[in-house]
Amino acid sequence: MPDIELWTSKKVLKVEGGEEILKKNEGFDSENVIKNVEVLNKNAGNEEFDPDKYIKEFEELSRNAGKIQEETLRKVLEENASAEYLLEVGLNGRADEESFKQRVPVVTHKDLEPYIQMIIKGETSPILTGKPFTSFSVSSGTTQGKRKFVPFNDQLFDNTIQLFRTTFAYRNREFPIKNGKALMFLYSSKPFLTEGGLPAATNVCHHRGYKDLLKNIRSQSCSPDEVIFGSVFNESLYCHLLCGLLSYNEVESIYSTFAHSIVQAFETFEQVWEDLCSDIRFGILNERVTDPNTRAAMSKLLKPNPELADMVTRKCLGLSEWYGLIPELFPNVKYVYGIMTGTMEPYIKQLRRYAGGLPLVCADYAASEGWIGANINPRSPPEDATFVVIPNIAYYEFIPLKEAMNGGAEPKPVGLADVKLGEEYEIILTNFAGLYRYRLGDTVKVAGFHNSTPELKYVCRQNLMLCINIDKNTEKDLQVAVEEASKLLVAEKVDVIDFTSHVDLTKEVGHYVIFWELSGEPDENVLKECCNCLDLSFVDIGYVISRKAGMIGPLELRIVRKGTFNKILVHCLNMGNTPNQFKTPRYVGSNNKPLFQIVCDNVAKSYFSTAY
Repeated sequence: MPDIELWTSKKVLKVEGGEEILKKNEGFDSENVIKNVEVLNKNAGNEEFDPDKYIKEFEELSRNAGKIQEETLRKVLEENASAEYLLEVGLNGRADEESFKQRVPVVTHKDLEPYIQMIIKGETSPILTGKPFTSFSVSSGTTQGKRKFVPFNDQLFDNTIQLFRTTFAYRNREFPIKNGKALMFLYSSKPFLTEGGLPAATNVCHHRGYKDLLKNIRSQSCSPDEVIFGSVFNESLYCHLLCGLLSYNEVESIYSTFAHSIVQAFETFEQVWEDLCSDIRFGILNERVTDPNTRAAMSKLLKPNPELADMVTRKCLGLSEWYGLIPELFPNVKYVYGIMTGTMEPYIKQLRRYAGGLPLVCADYAASEGWIGANINPRSPPEDATFVVIPNIAYYEFIPLKEAMNGGAEPKPVGLADVKLGEEYEIILTNFAGLYRYRLGDTVKVAGFHNSTPELKYVCRQNLMLCINIDKNTEKDLQVAVEEASKLLVAEKVDVIDFTSHVDLTKEVGHYVIFWELSGEPDENVLKECCNCLDLSFVDIGYVISRKAGMIGPLELRIVRKGTFNKILVHCLNMGNTPNQFKTPRYVGSNNKPLFQIVCDNVAKSYFSTAY
């Protein structure tokens, strides 16, 4: 899942006559359909939003996804025919699928780093694309321990516009919102310049067209820019909550990039709600907020309002275990929205406690390198969320993982129109920003089809692999094991706040280490049972055989002190990331030693499995 959002300096242009162009579309013409969508993208923020128009356009795109894909690839290759990379591999202006697949190799980010570094250092020749990049987006680096620079250009922001408007159209059809506000837990870092003078940043908020886009899809933040761009995360979070309360009757949706950020926000609310009420009552901002720009902006919003303070106090005191906090505070909220798949799935339980009966709507599927699919079934619970591939924003290929697991040569990638229902694949992306046949490292499953384009279910990242001998356990396997073992804590009224893993190879026989941060202190015997359950829940045949043969040692469960995972967040923020990027790494090892050191330094208890 995404590590980042994107930034550029491109303006959103108003194009007159968009509706007239659409009316001329009769029958199926892939090139014309793509042009119509481009016109709609450029209208972002400059017209009254018409959901039916965007649903109609997407339905048209999805009816002949294979043809749209061919046209999209042709357009990518023609626009970038002069790129040195494509000339090096021998494409020489060809723009057909067959030539592309024969000559262009499947690559990873590591393969493209030398080219990217040349651009970072100021090379202006057409290295990866025909036209120069406008900027770079920067990944968080929490998983691999190293931040990636990902090329970004104007077309990728157009993709963002298209996806936001399309998914809002489907979402608003199910959960209509008016022209209220959104309580958006957004945080943005300052852009910086690369050695060659290109801006690099982590967030789309800087884009001058972003506000217009949010206004157009009725998702304006109730927080001023000074809060979003505040210099201190905890202060911005506090002010987001305060702004939400001040606009409590206007807030119609709750949003953050990741579910973790929403959970964290309302966990913070539990601790600071009395201070928030004091601010509202007297119209004076708490001294914990020190950023002068943030204080100045908030002072304009705060006026003494004892009635609102009393109302919030009554509501908070009337809740049991904070269940249903969100609808209690914000009576007009229609849904809670954010990425809830992959590493975010463990936070769904906590999010449901705050959301009460409100729908949890999973946000769309993206990677660091761009958008993949749209959630057009917003009523699906997040655990069942699927994402319909948008066939005109990139060219996609899929490596069949069933064949890959059978050994031998790596299987040949198949196209979007050739994937099979129920099969798992790794996605390969070719986009408009210089990435050609780029392995994303995501495992997806084809859960169905919307017209002719596949609906994908996100499974896991491939690069998280617990492996010592012949065992292979993925991020998903780890999550399943933790979910199973955590059931033993229910009777103790204790939750797993967060978790990660490690492979300890310091002894002759290696073993898995699972780190848990807990909300309370369960009985020692229960924790021993949890440790055994974790060990037995890794059902990979290679693991089971290796454990029984003594080639893998007993699993170790380490309980860390409260606040440990917040220290990991703080470390990542100090490295220049934003909270909107942060995902708890589910594996810590030699590639991110500072994070491994944090969890090791905060271990309170340790248990070894006796399951085998």
